[in-house]
Amino acid sequence: MASEVKVPALGESITEATLGAWLKQPGDPVAQDEPVASLETDKVAIEVGAPVAGTMGEQLVKEGDTVAVGATIATVEAGAAAPASPKGPGETIAPKQEAPAAAAAAAPAPAVEEEEDGPHLTLSPAVRRIVLEHHLDPSKIKGTGKDGRLTKDDVLAAAESQKAVPAQISAPAEAGAQAPPAKAWTPASAGERKEERVRMTRLRQTIAKRLKEAQNTAAILTTFNDVDMSAVMAAREKYKDLFEKKHGIRLGFMGFFVKAAALAAHDLPAVNARIEGDEIVYHDYFDVSVAVSAPHGLVVPVIRDAHALSFAEIEKVIADFGRRAKDGTLTIEEMQGGTFTISNGGVFGSLLSTPIINPPQSAVLGMHRIEERPVVRDGQIVARPMMYLALSYDHRLIDGREAVTFLVRMKEALEDPTRMLIDL
Repeated sequence: MASEVKVPALGESITEATLGAWLKQPGDPVAQDEPVASLETDKVAIEVGAPVAGTMGEQLVKEGDTVAVGATIATVEAGAAAPASPKGPGETIAPKQEAPAAAAAAAPAPAVEEEEDGPHLTLSPAVRRIVLEHHLDPSKIKGTGKDGRLTKDDVLAAAESQKAVPAQISAPAEAGAQAPPAKAWTPASAGERKEERVRMTRLRQTIAKRLKEAQNTAAILTTFNDVDMSAVMAAREKYKDLFEKKHGIRLGFMGFFVKAAALAAHDLPAVNARIEGDEIVYHDYFDVSVAVSAPHGLVVPVIRDAHALSFAEIEKVIADFGRRAKDGTLTIEEMQGGTFTISNGGVFGSLLSTPIINPPQSAVLGMHRIEERPVVRDGQIVARPMMYLALSYDHRLIDGREAVTFLVRMKEALEDPTRMLIDL
């Protein structure tokens, strides 16, 4: 008896999605709730599970097709699962896409062909993403999981081994030895120049549309300040061991910045507000969207009521977001409803940037890398660990005075963290 695989509810106001990838092919054995397809919405990728255990039946839509909530996309034949049919040379594993926001998605990775030998080549979605991201051949990796299946650790170890090869090639050659040729752009022979056209995913199209709408609609302006991070770094160094022992989580930088932003937003409520028609909507809460790195770009989950959370609670939420972003298990609801955004380009080495507002929010804070720079203290030139802060804001709602004051409040709190404890 065949059971229907239907498109699940996708969240508030979302009525359709794009079929991003089939994770199971007709004839493949499936367990109940095992992912058989990946759907791309405007916010995130969602896996659709099998309603019953059995064998994958007919696929009713193609990859790239638009499907409505509640629509039937495939069938599963209930009962004992039949052996998986061998894959032909033209069949590939497609990667599951993550939801980036306000940041560029990673370039599409080439498909990885499945081989017939070895049970470990039935890859989980998380393992499949890592294989595709690092351009690995799964048939050449030894699996340590149940029945020889590949685990995330197996694939990550293989990726690290692969990274070691270019490092050896780029090392200086020993005396008398000829260094191997480096892989680089070289003039192509006649007829060898190639181009590749790849259809933008639904996620990428939505991001492009929203970012352009933000530029067309909001009067975006960016103001800057710099912060001496000496006090924050000293506090982390002094209390990191005690903090981790008590709370079971490392004391990071984001806790300081979220608390400082909450303190500043309390004094400058327009930064935490939004424009709706001809009205301004002010919030008595501070829900911070934080950019978190994922395998195929950045996702932006929301820390709810950040103003009321402790340092430990903020760090635990961010760490949990980071883990689940890599696994692709963040939900749509967790990435909706932020009132303010913090983006840390410093983890990638950024010195300075002008971030773009995430509508309908009215402001976004950009953090950058910390580097020692010469500054004047008490008439003396000294080296201090400095960071540039950038606040992009909608000038229709936020005046320059308010934007500058917001950054000054943050600067004061970060250079004297005690102010965050006594609400100054």
